[in-house]
Amino acid sequence: MQTLQVDLGERSYPIHIGANLLDRPDLLVPHLVGRQVAIVTNETVAPLYLDRLHRSLEGRQVQPIVLPDGESFKNWETLQSIFDAMLSNRHDRKTTVIALGGGVVGDMAGFAAACYQRGVNFVQVPTTLLSQVDSSVGGKTGINHPLGKNMVGAFYQPSLVLIDTSTLKTLPRRELSAGLAEVIKYGLICDEPFLAWLEDNVEALLALDDASLTYAIERSCAAKAKVVGADERETGIRATLNLGHTFGHAIETHMGYGVWLHGEAVGAGMVMALEMSRLLGAISTAQRDRAIRLIARGGLPVVPPEAMTPDDFLAHMAVDKKVLDGRLRLVLLKTLGEAIVTDEYPKALLEATLTANYHDIAEEAGINRESK
Repeated sequence: MQTLQVDLGERSYPIHIGANLLDRPDLLVPHLVGRQVAIVTNETVAPLYLDRLHRSLEGRQVQPIVLPDGESFKNWETLQSIFDAMLSNRHDRKTTVIALGGGVVGDMAGFAAACYQRGVNFVQVPTTLLSQVDSSVGGKTGINHPLGKNMVGAFYQPSLVLIDTSTLKTLPRRELSAGLAEVIKYGLICDEPFLAWLEDNVEALLALDDASLTYAIERSCAAKAKVVGADERETGIRATLNLGHTFGHAIETHMGYGVWLHGEAVGAGMVMALEMSRLLGAISTAQRDRAIRLIARGGLPVVPPEAMTPDDFLAHMAVDKKVLDGRLRLVLLKTLGEAIVTDEYPKALLEATLTANYHDIAEEAGINRESK
């Protein structure tokens, strides 16, 4: 087992990473503050892991709250069902909410914990690669709005993140690739040596090699923990974690939540950010193509939806959380391994990015791929 620390003063917390950690009461029980526990999970994860987690809670009064599965359910109605269950079962201020599932479950359970009686204890037990390397760490919680992804939520840190890598054995291949988008992101924004490691090991990750997965998860979490410790509420450097997300969130919102998985949309969005970085002269064509090839090898789309026009992108991007004072800030690359957040770019370059032929760009990178 590997253990990292998210350094946030009195709100610091550990991230434990390893196989079969669901069976470790010694890791879980110290982070329970009362006798009541609400395990928020979904109908896909519950049959696989709910009983194992329950057995590790050592006699606590446990209430499972099983949600429907999918991004399309990340909304007020589903959030309300969590509150209904907790109130009906008289959970008090010493209850602990445990999120057992992927990013959707973690975001909603965390938001519920932040709101219930103005804040109760919260533990993350992520079961997808994407949630293990990204959404479970850092305290972002929330739900989607029809006009924009993750536009309603709160910063609310967990007291523990428990990453059991053995849960990835039941993860569908498409979900595994979606998680790799966030892993690749870390190499692009802050860790070029990790990018090189991924180029050598992406197939091992897709084959669920234990050592490779543990290493990639640990390195990704370490990168995020460092950024979150420096900028918890995303007033500066933390925004670089959103490489490709402004374009990607537009794809998710326009296509309908869940049609494109979050990681798939981020994959295509990172290609767009790479192209805009190239147009700005920050990276070379060779660097752009190197990154695109890795994204494709991860099983991710490298072409945005043909159904989306530049106006579609602009309409959705106008309500992105990185819009300040009416100006859209974008995460772009200064070079591979270093990102910036900027609103200083010619409007024409954004238009050129939105009108680029990404089939041709993929072919230039040596990829013969249809859009999703």
